[in-house]
Amino acid sequence: MFEKATRLKLRYGTDAGLITTEDLWDLPLISRSKINLDGIAKDLNRKIKESGEESFVVEKSEGDSILDLKFEIVKYVIKIRMEENKLKEQKAIANEKKKRILDIIATKEDEQLMNQDLDSLKQMVAEL
Repeated sequence: MFEKATRLKLRYGTDAGLITTEDLWDLPLISRSKINLDGIAKDLNRKIKESGEESFVVEKSEGDSILDLKFEIVKYVIKIRMEENKLKEQKAIANEKKKRILDIIATKEDEQLMNQDLDSLKQMVAEL
């Protein structure tokens, strides 16, 4: 799919002009003020629907095939980006939990030190 897109040098029309297939990876999923993947997908989907009902006897025109290819590529990029966002979110949650656990460990270690008698603490300092 991507080989065909690069060989055909596919461009996607946006309000800001044409963008390449490679540019899709840099776009936000959604945005109110900028070009976004959701907007491009909606536009391509609308164009596909406007092109009429699919025939099972008459072959698609080259333009319709290219439109379908563009739509499939944008859907694929959206799917991958959503999966990446989900993994980032899960990693951030795990990192936050790890930080909290490390803070608790440090607190418990401090409590253990606080419960040591004075002679033990002096000996520990001397060993360091």
